[in-house]
Amino acid sequence: MIFLKRFREILTLFLEFMKFGCFTFGGGWSIVSQMQKLYVERKKTITAEELLDLTSVSRSLPGTMIGNVAMLYGYRMAGYPGGVVCAIGLTLPPLAILAVITHFYTLFRANVWVAAAMTGVRAAVVPIILSAVLGLIKGAFQYPPCYAVAALTLGLYLIWNVNCVWLVLIGALCGIVICEVYERRNGNAAA
Repeated sequence: MIFLKRFREILTLFLEFMKFGCFTFGGGWSIVSQMQKLYVERKKTITAEELLDLTSVSRSLPGTMIGNVAMLYGYRMAGYPGGVVCAIGLTLPPLAILAVITHFYTLFRANVWVAAAMTGVRAAVVPIILSAVLGLIKGAFQYPPCYAVAALTLGLYLIWNVNCVWLVLIGALCGIVICEVYERRNGNAAA
């Protein structure tokens, strides 16, 4: 009975991530948006803050961000088998689509209808990515100074092209300081 329940959980994860994999237009952020709608808003198996944490860790690991998110979420829900099936489920549909497109590349490349459809897909992807980013920002910051840290690191990245490793380290250091300050304040208020 336990084995059957576990099998159903893993199969459900596999099918959900296959569905995500079918709609990867726009890259990982569109999948994060889909995950937010399904797992944060509908099923409530994870909070927006936890999804942001998974995304943040995944961006700092080698490999594709969304592959890492799939693996981490799957592991969180069903251990190693869950992580593996989520990663496989996510990659199978794009792999199949790419195999077909690669096989017929010369026919697709010159087709006016395919080019027009891809233009429309690119236009539709921007709002999907923006909705994912806005959804993550809503529940991302526990303390108000975190918005300043986000603006600072964005400026450092966009204006001065600071390496992402340094930005992660700056964010971690600022997070430690901010949490320490707020915990001391709350500790003094309670006393």
